[in-house]
Amino acid sequence: MAEDVIFPNKIAADNEMSTTNMMETLCLNRRQLFMSLLAFHAVTQTARASPKKNAHFDLFLESLWPSAQAAGVSRVTFDAVIQNLTPEISVLAKPKAQAEFTISIPAYVAAAVTPERIAQSRRMARQLETSLSRARQRHGVPGEMIVAILGLESNFGGATGNADILRVLATLAWKGKRPETFSAEFIDALVMLDKGYAARSQLHGSWAGAMGQPQFMPSAYLKYAESDAGDGPPDIWRSTADAAASVGNFLEKSGWIAELPAILEVMVPESFDYSTLDLDFARWRERQITPADGTSMPTAGAASLYLPAGSSGPAFLITDNFEVIRKYNMSDAYALAVALLAERITGHATPTIAWPKISPIESAKIKLMQQSLARQGFYQGSFDGKLGRASRNAIHAFQINQGINPADGFATKELLARLGIR
Repeated sequence: MAEDVIFPNKIAADNEMSTTNMMETLCLNRRQLFMSLLAFHAVTQTARASPKKNAHFDLFLESLWPSAQAAGVSRVTFDAVIQNLTPEISVLAKPKAQAEFTISIPAYVAAAVTPERIAQSRRMARQLETSLSRARQRHGVPGEMIVAILGLESNFGGATGNADILRVLATLAWKGKRPETFSAEFIDALVMLDKGYAARSQLHGSWAGAMGQPQFMPSAYLKYAESDAGDGPPDIWRSTADAAASVGNFLEKSGWIAELPAILEVMVPESFDYSTLDLDFARWRERQITPADGTSMPTAGAASLYLPAGSSGPAFLITDNFEVIRKYNMSDAYALAVALLAERITGHATPTIAWPKISPIESAKIKLMQQSLARQGFYQGSFDGKLGRASRNAIHAFQINQGINPADGFATKELLARLGIR
């Protein structure tokens, strides 16, 4: 594989040239040809030690050229990448379910928000104080939220993954479950190379194609990556400051509302009737829902009552900013862990109530639950086996319908049994 090929820039010739300009252009073209020959030589040399090529895979790669060309990728860059690219078959056998969806939320939070990670995150917040202040000024996102995401995503660059991004993206585009998505990501990675945003050797990351400290897919890099100092392409691999700026930009562009908390731990009175889980903050105050730390409730905005371990565990009001975190990773467990780590970074001991012991429910059974609730008119989301807001609202509606108290929107094995799911 041509790991350190320098991809030449394209040269646009003027329609009318002086003799001097023409000679300069010819020299540049010779240099371009020379660099192209070097690239193909490197590819040829490394190909001798590469795994056996796959003819079907090669044909598939070649079929991507029209889309790559339309995206502005040069043929030199395209050929230098695909010439020695082989499929990474192992990614096709990766488990479908991520940890965020296969263990209980208390267990996930306990593994994610550890004393060691809290201490490290606080150190990083101090080291990045200037960059985080700049990110907050630009994007309205609190620094502790940015630090929490970088801590969970890659341990601040300590766990970014070793997979060859171009290989895995090409393989998933060729034989994966979402070929159009991964084809587009592969082409976006080519755009990054062609524009000089990254070297070939930098494009390593997770088995699904995420890169760098913020674990951005190539499309996310092109949309959201931002240089902290504003000089040159954002380096999300080696610069934690650039990674922080990029996360702040992502959250703002995804709808972050400045000065609105993502979560607020609250105390729920024993007399609470659970008739609704969605109200504005003024209505929550009327229902005697109070912040657990004794502070004041926000004066504006709306929130949902979220009981991630049922009515016997911690209770939170979650806002639109919680949903913005979920756009980074579509998991309630992940979003809650990020928000709780951010709370710990600032010194808040959230949650104040201990987590009860609960057993996780398999994704397959969650999918059956969603299908059963949909048949009865309670659920309107996709059958994805994930417990998001749509599932919680459907469970809540079913509990109200069946007279189940408390109607906390929490999925239990008893609830599944009531739906005929064993």
